[in-house]
Amino acid sequence: MAAMKIAVLVAGTNDPSNSSALADAFCEGCTAQGATVERVTIRELQLAHFTLDCYRSDYPHEPDLLRVVDLITHCDGFVVATPIWNFSVPAHLKNLIDRLGAFGLDAATRSKGTLKGKPFFLIFSGGAPEAAWIGLMKSTTSHLPQSLQYFGGSYIGHCFEGRCMAGPGKFGFVVNGRPQSITTAKAKGTEFAKVVETFQRTGKPPVKHQVRSKVMRWGENMLKKFT
Repeated sequence: MAAMKIAVLVAGTNDPSNSSALADAFCEGCTAQGATVERVTIRELQLAHFTLDCYRSDYPHEPDLLRVVDLITHCDGFVVATPIWNFSVPAHLKNLIDRLGAFGLDAATRSKGTLKGKPFFLIFSGGAPEAAWIGLMKSTTSHLPQSLQYFGGSYIGHCFEGRCMAGPGKFGFVVNGRPQSITTAKAKGTEFAKVVETFQRTGKPPVKHQVRSKVMRWGENMLKKFT
């Protein structure tokens, strides 16, 4: 069996950045499990803003977008690492997700995902503590896992790194001084790689994700009957 491939999309813009450092640790955990990792820094991509024209069959998609599409298509699992800015993800990540809709949804109805249960994991970093994540930011960033699930992916999990502040009112690179955070991200990478390994071998996501997908589709079908 070929080595499992994991794609990593990093939305951080600072250098160094907390989301990038956590992604590096996560990748270490993946490679320790035998995975090969390919990484993309989203801010370096040259992409036009999404319009409905992007769904045209003859739309001239940029090479950078086609590269990401090819990477996600041929990987066995993927990861998105992003900061949280003003309660949501950076605009360049949201634009990439919108652009991926031209490939992540079927051409006929734009309502059926094409990822076939492919596992994905999310890494978030933000300036607030864990309580703020639970109480608010998890909700305001929920469009990210929901959209990727709508594209047919299986949401395996996430990690959130809070209090990414170098001082009062000062954002900065802090996770390099938090060995426990790095260790946790690495361990989650190893666990994710195990899920990806199973998916690569069987072609099926974990049972709970199969059930979740069926429930989502059932709900969509019920809505269509009443609308």
